[in-house]
Amino acid sequence: MAKIKPFRAVRPREEWAAEIAALPYDVYNREEAQDKVDQNPNSFLTVDRAETTMTGQDDIYAPEVYEKARKNLERYLNEEMMLREEEPVYFLYELTMDGRSQTGLVACASVDEYDQGKIKKHELTREEKEIDRIHHVDVLNANTGPIFLTYKDQDAVEALTHEAKAEKPIYDFTAEDGVTHRIWRVADPEQVEAFIQAVEDVDALYIADGHHRCASAVKVAKKRRAENPNYTGEEEFNSFLSVLFPAGELKILPYNRVVKDLNGLTAQEFLDKVEESFDLTISDQPVSPSKKGEIGLYLDGQWYDLNIKREKLQDDPVGKLDVSVLYDNILAPVLGIGDPRIDKRIDFVGGIRGLKELERRCATDMRAAFSMYPTAIEELIDIADAGLLMPPKSTWFEPKLRSGLFIHELG
Repeated sequence: MAKIKPFRAVRPREEWAAEIAALPYDVYNREEAQDKVDQNPNSFLTVDRAETTMTGQDDIYAPEVYEKARKNLERYLNEEMMLREEEPVYFLYELTMDGRSQTGLVACASVDEYDQGKIKKHELTREEKEIDRIHHVDVLNANTGPIFLTYKDQDAVEALTHEAKAEKPIYDFTAEDGVTHRIWRVADPEQVEAFIQAVEDVDALYIADGHHRCASAVKVAKKRRAENPNYTGEEEFNSFLSVLFPAGELKILPYNRVVKDLNGLTAQEFLDKVEESFDLTISDQPVSPSKKGEIGLYLDGQWYDLNIKREKLQDDPVGKLDVSVLYDNILAPVLGIGDPRIDKRIDFVGGIRGLKELERRCATDMRAAFSMYPTAIEELIDIADAGLLMPPKSTWFEPKLRSGLFIHELG
């Protein structure tokens, strides 16, 4: 039984929504984030990546950066670009990309349910990324980026969503990347209670995207509890900002890999070792895998199509993931890649950037690239239900939720 609650959102006034809304902070590298803020000084990246508003600030984790983020957030309210809801409400958030739509319920999820495993994760987190967001949430006293949650499709939630979307949305805009964002405010007490009851029938929630943001929000909550030993459990810091989407509406893109070197091997030696586990054919065009067990390899200006040999397949839920197939048969034994979360010889490229980005990386700072077949949402749920963990960077969800459209204050 999943528990959610409405909240008194801080959000943009309608005329400012499109200008403020920004992609998540971790989608951009530093140069890209700076470029976005230079183009649009009202972007919410000024809060999520406050170093972009600080000349000469080299340490992006310095205390001054988080303090600047807090001041940048206050600016939106002081200049009346944002407002604060008078009562706790829900929102519905629809994103449309390439003719496909998904609609999620914007609500606050329970810290206790995360601790109890009712909000299920499928990835490990990195301590340094957690620490960054812990400081960010704590200093701002707010969740500024929603956690992307999913659940097995529920007819009652779908019916309520359809009914609420009959009203006029409070925001309706198309971003520069072509994604349309529509948001409805759900404030009627009967509708609010109906959503609470419907979501209670959901067996479990799953973190689709935002493991670091979620873990950080929970750790801030525990810090606040320690600072307030007489807490009741009803305080805002006991929950975190989320958007809940039905699994059937979601789309996962591949999460591709690039590596810096061939671990001392010549190109031919490397290909010979690859053929021990894969059927390999030369391709006269970029390889975008069309089925499980197929991987594209780009090396020295040439594309290859790899198909895992049947005897190399595993039966366990994690081992049969294509990202595991690549790691177990090439990255670890042949290329000597250690923990992919910390090994500096590997990097990850979201599928939204396309195969041209893999070729570009190999022409600049990398030696080889691997294009992947996307992980299925059913695989994510099965692994989370089994209490297992996926390899890092196994899923890339599109479209991405925008930050800055809803802010959850912790008190």
